[in-house]
Order: sequence, then C-alpha cells, then structure tokens
Amino acid sequence: MLIDASKLINFPVLSLHLGGMVAQVEREIVNPDNLKIMAFKVGGPIVRDDPEIGDLLETRDVREFSQLGMVVDSAEVFVKKGDVIKLDKVLKLNFSLFGLSVVTKKGSKLGKVIDFTVNTDNFSVRQLIVKRPILKAFIDPELIIPRREIVEITDYKIIVKDEEDKIKKVAVKEEFVPNFINPFREPDFSSQRVRRKDNE
Repeated sequence: MLIDASKLINFPVLSLHLGGMVAQVEREIVNPDNLKIMAFKVGGPIVRDDPEIGDLLETRDVREFSQLGMVVDSAEVFVKKGDVIKLDKVLKLNFSLFGLSVVTKKGSKLGKVIDFTVNTDNFSVRQLIVKRPILKAFIDPELIIPRREIVEITDYKIIVKDEEDKIKKVAVKEEFVPNFINPFREPDFSSQRVRRKDNE
C-alpha cells in the first residue's frame, strides 16, 4: 500500500493489548542513507502521562498497517531517545525530506519537496512530490519523482537524473487490500448465517 507521508501525521497507533488507540503519529524519522522510515515520533495521553513509556515507535514493531491505524502489541514497544543506537544516529541528523530543494545533475532547479509517498510494507520512500517554481508551475504545478531517479541526497538538496522530460508526472496509486483479519473491526456474521442456511 502506498500512502502520502503527510497523511501519516496524527495517524492512530492501535494496541492489541488494550484493544484501542494508544498514541498518534507526530512525525516520521527518515534515514537518508536508504530512504526508509526508521521510526515515528508519537504522542498522546498515554505517552505524555506515563514517564516509563517512550515516545518513539520503531517501524519494525508495527505488526500490521491498515486504514484504521498502525497495529502494535502494546505501548511497551515504544522506546526513548538513547535506547537504540542506530536510531539515535539518525535522530542526531535531524533529517527531513520536507522542504528540500530538488535539482538535476546539471543544476536545473525542479522545485521543493512538499510530500512523499511511502510503501507501508517496508516503510520505504517510493516517490517525491515536488512543488514547481513559480515560472514552471503554470505548466506543471507538481512533479512526481520516482525513487529510482534520485542520484544523491545532501543536507539541503536532492539531486536527480537529468532527464527532466522523462520524470513521471502522474503518481501510481496502489489500492489497499487487507491481507489479515483486523481485530479492531466488528465481525461480519451475515456470511456465516448464509452458509448455515445452505447447509440446512
């Protein structure tokens, strides 16, 4: 499933242990080396009121992802800054894709990142959504740049291949098809009733 990163803000985090929401996503933490979301900064009453509970959710602890929210075992999977060395290294970078300039290898300015799409299977960045400069916005207000076009990422800009005319301008959206039984939905007994009548 592909989802815009901006839609992950305030996204619910659901606990199997409590059977309901335990937190909400405040922001994503992206590793610039592999363009994957390593963790989410989370908040909410449970996180705020219990000093023993951390405010970071590693993506490896997300059991399932659905339109209702991210499913975890419990709030005990949340970690604090300093608990995970690899995560701490990325946190110190204070890296964000939002607002980065996008240029070609030849130096042509394409615009700035206003959003990006994420594959929820492995939380990797799949596409950049780039707002065009004012003069170019009349023709193409936004560009959708696939990950494969990215050549280099610095603290201030993203460098992509020079074939500007070949960059896709239409994002490919994948329909969400759940492949698991969501414990937070009410069961549908209507199909079972039909089967029983057929058997009778």
